[in-house]
Amino acid sequence: MHLFCFYQLTSQLNNLALQASPDDPVGWGLGVLNLSFFIARRYMRAHKGAFASFIIRLAVVATALSVAVMIVSVGFITGFKYTIKGKMYNFLGHVHVELRDENERMATGVPVKEDPKLVMRMRQLPHVRSVMPFIIKPGIVHANGEMEGLAAIKGVDSSYRFNQGMELTGKAIDYSDSAYAKQVVLSQTIADKLKVNAGDTVELYFQEGSSMFPRIRKVKVSGIFHTGLDEIDKYYALCDIRLLQRMNNWQYDDINGYQLNLDDAANADTVANDISNNMLPVASPIVAYTLRDINRSVFDWLDLLDVNVVILLVIMSIVAIINMAAVLLILMVDRARLIGLLKALGLPAGNIRNIFLGIAGIIGASGIVLGNIIGLGLCLLEDKVGFIKLPESIYGMDHASVRIIWWEIVLIDIVTLLVCVLCMALPALYIRRISPAKVLEFK
Repeated sequence: MHLFCFYQLTSQLNNLALQASPDDPVGWGLGVLNLSFFIARRYMRAHKGAFASFIIRLAVVATALSVAVMIVSVGFITGFKYTIKGKMYNFLGHVHVELRDENERMATGVPVKEDPKLVMRMRQLPHVRSVMPFIIKPGIVHANGEMEGLAAIKGVDSSYRFNQGMELTGKAIDYSDSAYAKQVVLSQTIADKLKVNAGDTVELYFQEGSSMFPRIRKVKVSGIFHTGLDEIDKYYALCDIRLLQRMNNWQYDDINGYQLNLDDAANADTVANDISNNMLPVASPIVAYTLRDINRSVFDWLDLLDVNVVILLVIMSIVAIINMAAVLLILMVDRARLIGLLKALGLPAGNIRNIFLGIAGIIGASGIVLGNIIGLGLCLLEDKVGFIKLPESIYGMDHASVRIIWWEIVLIDIVTLLVCVLCMALPALYIRRISPAKVLEFK
């Protein structure tokens, strides 16, 4: 091995001498750097079946597992957050323009007049897909001897649409009745408790002022929706907005507010601020809120998941640093005589360090490629098959959701490669302690 290295080094140094004159230190430095990586590549190829080969393979596998764990973790947590937020946005919209009781954390029972001009201006805003008026009123639904309280029976008009991602069994509300549609859309959770299906009849109870006797309306269950989120399925139902106007003794243009659906949740703050600052009068009682403002506790909880991701990435990075530093230190000890020979031939310590830096880069790159194959393969398999099942009552979904954001994967790969290379600072100190006279003495 030493004779081989001596021959290769001699050839490389002769080539460098021919290619770079003493007056060209930059060319000489680049050549020596190329020599360092040449030796690193030859070292990686020349240890098949040796102890060093086992250590290198172990380092590649450990790096690959670290990368795969990071990719899977980021993909699953991002998918979970995206799915939960998507279900809330699909049902509740992105922005509400309403008169809101902050103490009750819901729309007040005080009506506002529907303003067609304001509706037209809001629909013309960038990123706004739809604007619909709504009324919220608590009530009780009764059927088959069972009763369930609903915090929000939501009255909507014919402009309401079930967005993609919401499951609907049966039909949407039919608004053809000139008075109001005698229909309701219940959640699957409420329908199961009441033991009703689409097409069955239920009774809605509404409290009227201080009266002891509620107002009752018989309606037909036109459809049953399902989101998987208890915050929606347990407390919401849909009906004709005209039914709630009648139950509240309101005029035909009295509403609680407007719900805006956008093309992207990231634009919610911009749209809400534009409406509040440029469209609503200064003394207007209604204000534009984002869904995050209305359900801050849920969104804060989802944001906490990012902390878990950061902690996991830090732990995996520390593991990668310790793993790579230990591997390179073992390789240096195993090839102490080679380091002594290189020093005896005049190769600077910095360039000897670059040899092992090249080895770290090759190990890191190999581990990253293998880790990407494993991590992305598991994510794509889960996305297509959904083999990881979850209790929907707890997680809001019946299987793990995955969302791959490519810049996050690229960032993981780059950081991992940098960690693998920069961790050379730990074992590199060993190089300076190796004396050529001691390691090359005849035995």
